[in-house]
Amino acid sequence: MLSRERLQKLAEELLQNPIFAQALGTALQKGMETKGRVDRNIETMLGLLNLPSRADLRKINTKIEVLQGTLANLTRQVEKLVVAEDRRRARRAARRAQSRGEA
Repeated sequence: MLSRERLQKLAEELLQNPIFAQALGTALQKGMETKGRVDRNIETMLGLLNLPSRADLRKINTKIEVLQGTLANLTRQVEKLVVAEDRRRARRAARRAQSRGEA
């Protein structure tokens, strides 16, 4: 078994070799291209099966967050309207009581 130091030295030597470095770069690039194709194929399959992809779930999650914010704002506005209406009713009741007492 290789020691950590020996393994690190071997990796450094390999990466210093331009042919190996180029081959490694090409392999990584091809791997990323393949991953992209696999991801697109999976999204296509999920679509055919009528299942949501990660992108679909992210979009839905974003929309839900926007709706939650909108609902919170509407709730605050309704609460303000309720408080204002309660005050109006209390003022009316006070005026009625006052007018009854004066009459």
